[in-house]
Amino acid sequence: MKETQITWTGMDLAIEGELTIPMVSLVLKQAGQLLELHAQPDLSVDLSRVEKIDTAGVVLLETLKNSAAAKNIRLHWTRIPAFVDQAMTTFSGKKDSKGTPGPPREASVLARMGNFAYDVGHHLHDLFYLIADTFYYSVQNLTKRHGQRKGEFTNQLVLIGMNAFPIVGLVSFLIGLILALQSAAQLRQFGAAIYVADLIAISMTREMGPIMTAIMLAGRSGSAITSEIATMVVTEETDALKSMALNPVQYVLVPKFYAMTVAMPLLTILSVIIGILGAFVIGLTYLEIGLEPFYNQVVSALFLKDIITGLVKSVVFAWLIVILGAYHGFRVRGGAAEVGKATTASVVSSIFAVIFADSILGLIFYLGQTIDI
Repeated sequence: MKETQITWTGMDLAIEGELTIPMVSLVLKQAGQLLELHAQPDLSVDLSRVEKIDTAGVVLLETLKNSAAAKNIRLHWTRIPAFVDQAMTTFSGKKDSKGTPGPPREASVLARMGNFAYDVGHHLHDLFYLIADTFYYSVQNLTKRHGQRKGEFTNQLVLIGMNAFPIVGLVSFLIGLILALQSAAQLRQFGAAIYVADLIAISMTREMGPIMTAIMLAGRSGSAITSEIATMVVTEETDALKSMALNPVQYVLVPKFYAMTVAMPLLTILSVIIGILGAFVIGLTYLEIGLEPFYNQVVSALFLKDIITGLVKSVVFAWLIVILGAYHGFRVRGGAAEVGKATTASVVSSIFAVIFADSILGLIFYLGQTIDI
């Protein structure tokens, strides 16, 4: 075996031979003698003639650099062969000793756009799969009872619908009261105070009733759906369901889907009625409008298409809330902290989706009404 040597090449050093275990002591001895003779603050070491290197050789190079640093000499490796560079990267995590690597280069605009598009496509892919599974098992469960918990639909209907009624009713009453109060101040100037009934009836039926009910349920029931499913994912309960040949979407989500689909229109109808009652309070106390004229005005202002518009919106909102809540719950990975983040994301995305869907549906119904005329 040829001995490894360290030689001077002008003002620099060159290592020739093998940097392996048998040569470690010899190289250290030679390098120590040469470092004692070097008086400059920088010293370059040519590694182009290194024939072989192992883990001991990598440690040797690090030791040489540390010994030089102790003597206030900065070592720089030059002309590093590919296999030496790979060994240094693999075993020491450093490619050279010229300094610590700088921060990674910032991704270009096209790279960021590509990453964003990829993430959006990935999320849409998972969301569409969840939507397909939800509707498939919802239709299948109407005729087949396999994979369902007995009485779960009734339980969810109480939790989502009945328990939400007090807050929905209170908010609807206040919304109707405030809308009537604000509009009455303007209509009284023109002697048209009676038309407060028309305004509140149409606005509550077509817009405010469905959207306020949806926002209340998104914050209350949608967050509950997300936290429940996310907790099941974190505690591996969904994996346990799969091991028992039970689909988590069919077993957990479908009863909530049924309950939300039924509860939302019912709560919307109650919200509209209570909102109109709030407007009647203002009409009776502030505008001095009696019950009979107020009732007749409401009945004459509402048409069947107004009621259908509100009910269609409520069903669409219900589906958006339950599916987005379940989507954020099923995609949770990690611990308890991720459950809270998923719940927050669920509420925000559900409310945004409800408002966006309301604008689209409102435009569709408005265009349809214009075409009919």
